[in-house]
Amino acid sequence: MARYSIDISEEAGIRSLHFGSDWVQGAMRVRRPFDLELAYTREMMAGLLLRDAPWPKNALLVGLGAGSLAKFIHRNLPQTRSTVVEIDERVELAARLHFRLPDDPLRLNVVIADAVDFLLREERRFDLILLDGFDSSGRAGALDTAAFYAACRAHLTDTGLLSVNLLGRNRGFQASAARIATAFDDRCCVFPSCDSGNVIAFAAVGEKVDVDPDTLKARAEALRMESGLNLLPTVARLAAAGAFSGGRLCF
Repeated sequence: MARYSIDISEEAGIRSLHFGSDWVQGAMRVRRPFDLELAYTREMMAGLLLRDAPWPKNALLVGLGAGSLAKFIHRNLPQTRSTVVEIDERVELAARLHFRLPDDPLRLNVVIADAVDFLLREERRFDLILLDGFDSSGRAGALDTAAFYAACRAHLTDTGLLSVNLLGRNRGFQASAARIATAFDDRCCVFPSCDSGNVIAFAAVGEKVDVDPDTLKARAEALRMESGLNLLPTVARLAAAGAFSGGRLCF
């Protein structure tokens, strides 16, 4: 594994994590440390609109970064137990020292391992897998292969969803989306780009995602009231992009 520096910067109340470059690997608003500061992290949690609450019971996060997703789940989804797989132990240390990652191994367990190796030996299945793993150059490497996406599928429950951040894939997100579609028998949906330019893809196994715009809006409003996470703009972008074929979002 390449040894890059782990750097912390802070400006205008936003603390950021960097892997040896100016590229932001994670961020936290110091006064609201459990909010999802970056737009793409908010979008990655849109799976909460696609399944009935309470969901998920357990989640696997590939890539810790500043711990934003892990912290949000820990604070706002008390029914969820999370496992985070992070390849670099220094990232976990930075998340604990500088980004207020909770110390609660019963509900938030951090495993230092290569995610490919982890899935090879792991027998558990998860309701939600959040995939956001990149190196210092923005490359996903083995995490952006048909084999890895197939391994993710094999580790999802009957209500399972995979959420993938596709930004930074060096050949563009279309090739990555095609690999996800192949691994999941075309049961996937690429959400319209969010404000940051990131593209988030979701894929499903088992129970079909089949939801109408009004239900999505109602779930988004409830989530906003309960957690402060506002996904109403995501619903609006889906509608504007024509994602509701036949009046429903189905995959």
